Order: sequence, then C-alpha cells, then structure tokens
Amino acid sequence: MVSPVKYLKDKMKIRYYRDLNGARWIGFGLAMLSVFILSSANISTQWVGWLFSVIACVMWVYFGYKDRDWPRTLMEFMYLIFSMRAMYNWLIV
Repeated sequence: MVSPVKYLKDKMKIRYYRDLNGARWIGFGLAMLSVFILSSANISTQWVGWLFSVIACVMWVYFGYKDRDWPRTLMEFMYLIFSMRAMYNWLIV
C-alpha cells in the first residue's frame, strides 16, 4: 500500500520537489504583503504594494519556468506586465 503523502508528492506539479527552498516562501510572503498594502486605504503607499507585486511576480515567473509549468508562468508574466503598468501609473501619471 502506498502512503498518502508519497502519493500526493508524486502527483504534485512541482517537479523539483526536493529542491524547495526558502525562495518560494519569500515570493509567497511578498505576494501577501503586496496584497495587504494594496488593500489598505493609504493611497501614498500604493506604489510600494505594486513594487512588491512586481518582485513577487518575477520570482514566480522564474519558479514556473523552472518547474516547466507553462500556464502558471504565462499567468504570472501577464500579472507582472500589468503590475509594472500599475506602478508606472502610480509614480509617473
């Protein structure tokens, strides 16, 4: 009988499961921090939230590319482009 943990580990999309490191947790933390800042009512810090979003997206595009998970990579790349546009609008326009 196969252990449920081993079964789920074999079914995961992450191909480099043994190579998981703190960088993915940092990317997750930055994404959560950016949402927290963007959902605040303080307009003067919105650009910081978008900046953290851009950094997190760059990280997740890399992770998706490394894992050969093309749908996730393209989704994060699209969000990266729009995050950069939003940060530009907050700082320049």
